[in-house]
This record gives sequence, C-alpha cells and structure tokens, in this order.
Amino acid sequence: MTLQSSPNGRRLIWFLVAALFVLHQDFWWWDNRKLVLGFMPIGLFYHACFSVAAGLVWALASRVAWPEEIEAWAASGEGGAP
Repeated sequence: MTLQSSPNGRRLIWFLVAALFVLHQDFWWWDNRKLVLGFMPIGLFYHACFSVAAGLVWALASRVAWPEEIEAWAASGEGGAP
C-alpha cells in the first residue's frame, strides 16, 4: 500500500495540518527583537518559513489525499454528480 490514497496518508495530512494550526500561534516571538540576516525581524522570518511549510503541506495533501474518484469521473466526461 502506498502513501497515496491510503488511510495513513490522510491521517498524516490531518496531523500536519493540526501541527501547522498550533505552530501558527507564535506567541514566543512577540517580544523578541532579534534580526535574521541582519534586517528581518525573527517573527517575520518565522512566518515566511511557516508559509513555505504550509505550501508544502498543501502540495502533499493534493498528492496524497486527493479523491481519485472525482478525477475518474471528470475524465469520463459523464454529466451529473460522481
């Protein structure tokens, strides 16, 4: 069984989404004045990295948890609901 279309793959996606939800609440950087690369506040850098991570999770979700039956229905050219 591959990760694609498996229950474990979908559980992994839900876990990653939940982790992103928790990590988005970055209260630990609110009072930190440290600059990354000498110009970017660390909170902004954190959110830039967070945005990249969210994009990667979305790409993984599209690959792993995308409903294949909808693709098959769309490719068949039949009208109506799947």
